[in-house]
Amino acid sequence: MRVAAGGATAASEVSGRVARAITVCGRVQGVGFRPFVHRLATRLGLDGWVLNTGGRVELTVAGPSAAVRTLVERLRAEAPPLADVRRVAVADLSGSPPPPGSGFTVRVSARSDGGKPGTRDIPPDVTTCEACLRELFDPADRRYRYPFVNCVDCGPRATVIEDLPYDRERTVMRHFPLCAACAAEYTDPADRRFHAEPVACPGCGPLLAWEDLTGEAALRAAESVVDSGGIVAVKGLGGFQLVCDATDVRAVDRLRARKRRPAKPFAVMVSDVAAARRLARLSSAGLAALTSQAAPVVLAPARQGSGIAPGVHPGTEHIGVFLPTTPLHHLLLRDLGKPLVVTSGNRSGEPITTAESPAREALTGVADGFLVHDRPVRARYDDSVVRPVGRTVLTVRRARGLAPAPLAVPVAATRPVVAAGAQLKHTFALAEGSLAVLGPHTGDLEDVLALDAFEAAHADLVRLTGIEPRVVAHDLHPGYLSTQWARALPAEQRIAVQHHHAHVAACAAEHGLDHPFLGVAYDGLGLGDDGTLWGGEILVADLTRYRRVGRFATAPLPGGAAAVRRPARMALGYLYGAEQTGGPRVPIALAESFVRRLPPEEARAVRTMVERGVNCPRASSAGRLFDAAAALLGLCDDATYEGQAAVALETAAGEGSAEALPWRLARAGGLLVYDPVPTLTALLDRTVAGERTAVLAAAFHRTLAKATAGLVQQVVAAGAPSTVCLSGGCFQNARLLTETRSLLEEQGLRVLVSSAVPVNDGGISYGQAAVAAARLQEG
Repeated sequence: MRVAAGGATAASEVSGRVARAITVCGRVQGVGFRPFVHRLATRLGLDGWVLNTGGRVELTVAGPSAAVRTLVERLRAEAPPLADVRRVAVADLSGSPPPPGSGFTVRVSARSDGGKPGTRDIPPDVTTCEACLRELFDPADRRYRYPFVNCVDCGPRATVIEDLPYDRERTVMRHFPLCAACAAEYTDPADRRFHAEPVACPGCGPLLAWEDLTGEAALRAAESVVDSGGIVAVKGLGGFQLVCDATDVRAVDRLRARKRRPAKPFAVMVSDVAAARRLARLSSAGLAALTSQAAPVVLAPARQGSGIAPGVHPGTEHIGVFLPTTPLHHLLLRDLGKPLVVTSGNRSGEPITTAESPAREALTGVADGFLVHDRPVRARYDDSVVRPVGRTVLTVRRARGLAPAPLAVPVAATRPVVAAGAQLKHTFALAEGSLAVLGPHTGDLEDVLALDAFEAAHADLVRLTGIEPRVVAHDLHPGYLSTQWARALPAEQRIAVQHHHAHVAACAAEHGLDHPFLGVAYDGLGLGDDGTLWGGEILVADLTRYRRVGRFATAPLPGGAAAVRRPARMALGYLYGAEQTGGPRVPIALAESFVRRLPPEEARAVRTMVERGVNCPRASSAGRLFDAAAALLGLCDDATYEGQAAVALETAAGEGSAEALPWRLARAGGLLVYDPVPTLTALLDRTVAGERTAVLAAAFHRTLAKATAGLVQQVVAAGAPSTVCLSGGCFQNARLLTETRSLLEEQGLRVLVSSAVPVNDGGISYGQAAVAAARLQEG
């Protein structure tokens, strides 16, 4: 007989003794599930045992039927906070039942899954709990000021696991045999460190080191360097981090120069919520994210006069703040008593370093010293980043604390899939059955180091999840390193997924849509199925296919990638070569008001390139239109990081309101087209007239929102679905997202945006996986 969770047993067993085999699936390892089961079964007077096996927990229980039924019900209802129970399967016990009075125990884990299908959950790292913090700062506690204090409710998980089932001997902690005191805690069912696999203390665990100093002396030496304006490389949970005083102008400027990161904002770590509120205006959603167990960096409006160095977040009125993620961070912040820049331990464009020797090679000349320890970092994890926008918390980077927790896909993958992702803000995904595991943020795949990091992360996650891909999904762009990797990987089948279809499919899949929807995909660039560059797209889609029904008008990218790096070139592309959709061009005299700001030789060269069509690929890109507008307003002629011009434009707009600029819809090639020439003409004209930049920046955002609403209104009137999925990196812009969503909802439409999955290219792999799964089902 097989019974569902909480189901009825046979009538003859209602008052008698029964024996059951119970399997619990989901995130049930590394979350204190076995200690929870042990306490629960003991309270209920049940006999038997619990153990980890593969990626699940298995129980053998015997006792009164009512007690067994209560156990099954409470496995889900009272599971530990870090657990995510997705399925509880109950069956008659086939072997000998535990004898009455034998008690309940935790048994040694089994390495085999017994052939049982299902994705194995890898628990993300968890920020330090309150109980461990009390010990950390209690002079009477034996773990006083020990930087690696943890328990079953907190500490490293994904960054220390080497294999499943989750036991100490299959983590990097196998290098640290337990002392008698820690072993007693580890084996005591009443202790909160009962089977807490990373448990350690100063007598048996990892130790800090700074040159020839160890322990507390090493920590004090590192703090002295930071306190005197230096930069320290700190070995964190998922790799090295660079740390300096966030209030020290010279220290921040030195970090920028050494890291070769001239403008992209730094994140600031603070000691507590009160300190965070002194730096940023946190909404209720932002505060909830800040204090969550994932402890991501939260982007929020910066407060004036906070004392933070201007170089921390130049060009934007938003600041990224986060709370300490490890006991070591708590110690640094408590001792130094000031906010700290805590940023990834790399030079710009490179993956973060995870081991001491490569870190010293890569960061010598960047850091003034290295605070290291002897606990290996098994997997590379940068800090997660989120941005609250109204009722939605956007995930900008899904990494430490969030990845690799699995996500549901609406259509189950009948064969295991790997989705290779895009080129920028890279992630990959593994999918099997109804779940997809989105790997951690890799960075931009622009060189061999980033590709190596991707390949290593993929190999690790394949081994840990047990998902052996047979199908490969990838982007259409042949130049992406992810596409080249996908094409070289042995596979039974390859599925090419158009970039913007993957964007909107990611949003649809997160919300469980398995029916047609209308997708609005606004980003930088992605290869269309016609071989041209897209980026401002309206799609009627489901998870298997799409139809392009609207777009932005195209403009040339003079010099290709050079136009992406220099928004001023993009502005010239629109002025000299915007697609003609029946309306007038920007008047020559008005265009010259902008051209005169630029080097004459550059303007002449670009004009010649555009007129002759030399190295000027055309793109229907919303992101590139943002670049052009920012340059026309004098906000950003050159971009040192992706999205910098759009950030400058959003910052200039502030919180003021403005009426939309002129805009125009036209028809071209059977598609509805937004023609931005009237918008750019008005932008230039009103700039020349001396209108405030803030008003014009706000008006530009309003115009794009209105144009989007106009596009959507017409395609819905023509029969498109009334559920709209907004995706693409442009929708990280809070103003654009808020105004667009509001206008669409005023039309009575259902508007969806991703939250757990990045709307930027970090969500592409999840969308690819969802599309591939749906196409496999379709055959």
